[in-house]
Amino acid sequence: MSRVCQVTGRGTKTGNSRSHSNIATRRKFAINLQTKKIDGVRVRLSTRAIRTLAKNAAK
Repeated sequence: MSRVCQVTGRGTKTGNSRSHSNIATRRKFAINLQTKKIDGVRVRLSTRAIRTLAKNAAK
């Protein structure tokens, strides 16, 4: 299963890890995915998407 939010489409980003001597090595920034049930369907959402959906549901 890929690490992609099913609502926003956000996924893993890449960047550099910097050592004390400033040597760059490639690394991954994994998105924070949580499993939630929405209308009886289980979806994998980022925490930002969960907050946005909760904010819009309160209106």
